[in-house]
Amino acid sequence: MSKLKLKSIIGILLVGSSILSAAACSEAPASSSANNSSSANDTATSDGSEAEPANASATEYKYGKIQIPGKDGALCGAPIYIAYDKGFFAEEGFDVELISADAETRKIGLNNGTIPIVNGDFQFFPSVEEGINVSVVDGLHNGCIKFLVNNDSDIKEAKDLKGKKIGVDEIGGTPHQVASVWVENAGISALPDKHEVEFVPYSDGNLELEALKKGEIDVAALWDPFGSVVEKKGEAKVIFDLSTDEAFAGKYCCFLYASNKVLEENPEEVAALLRAYRKAQDWISKNPEEAVDIIINGKYSAIEDRDLAIDLVKSYEYPSAEDRASGKQSVEDDVKYFAQALHDIGYLNTDPQEFTDKIYKEVDVNS
Repeated sequence: MSKLKLKSIIGILLVGSSILSAAACSEAPASSSANNSSSANDTATSDGSEAEPANASATEYKYGKIQIPGKDGALCGAPIYIAYDKGFFAEEGFDVELISADAETRKIGLNNGTIPIVNGDFQFFPSVEEGINVSVVDGLHNGCIKFLVNNDSDIKEAKDLKGKKIGVDEIGGTPHQVASVWVENAGISALPDKHEVEFVPYSDGNLELEALKKGEIDVAALWDPFGSVVEKKGEAKVIFDLSTDEAFAGKYCCFLYASNKVLEENPEEVAALLRAYRKAQDWISKNPEEAVDIIINGKYSAIEDRDLAIDLVKSYEYPSAEDRASGKQSVEDDVKYFAQALHDIGYLNTDPQEFTDKIYKEVDVNS
């Protein structure tokens, strides 16, 4: 199978499936109250009562009511929950309704501008190449994926994966792409026609973990908090952590994608949204414990282990205002890095620099 053909197959799969999901990290169980409708006027407080977020008393919003997909329960979606709960969206002129949205809804919403912004990782790149009308406008956080093996496994690093089966959430999804880059860097081909490693998709993380325990797969590539919870319980061991691995550490794995329609017609609206997100990121970086309390008490995510949640939130390295001022990370450089990595293994056909120039748009947040 040629790289071009493989890229086309993956791109089609991603456009037609869950590529445009905000689940850059794990989805919360169906029991999470993240499935209940929320708007900027009905935020839950820690005692279960209803209270308005800060500045929600304003009777007028410059940009009116908007919908943001932010109900998948992913812990690493913390900036959405905090910007909503702390009133940062309201301060910037938005009456935000957090919604649940499937892949098709997100795709349509971004293309027609009814959904102005979503968070997602570099698994979006093949779909952008296939024509999804969005641009990367900022970075959201680092790392949120772990690879686990059974405690008695002799697999310790990427070079041990030749001939092994790796469980992923979907072919073309981020765990699949991360694992592909990881094994390719170790000299193992990720291409299916080479038969050097096999990827097995599971629609549910629990099913993937069960398959690992039964020996049906050798490695489980999982979103947080699945991997971290299992590791903490001592039920499996981690051989790869996206937040610390040399090839990925210190790089944004999750970006903010803006609708090109909104970006072209009303760039000031996108700038205001980015200011709200950046306020939330800065606040989380300086108040991780309180951020976790808000997320747990507001039931934005189903995670119940407070200490683990705090550790994970810290590991995502949400950028502070000082980090941004110092140029600690470059969104454009990270986009190009992952575009190059995906291009090298045949998941992107476009030249990485050309792709980066197309997809990345620097927004003047002071506009």
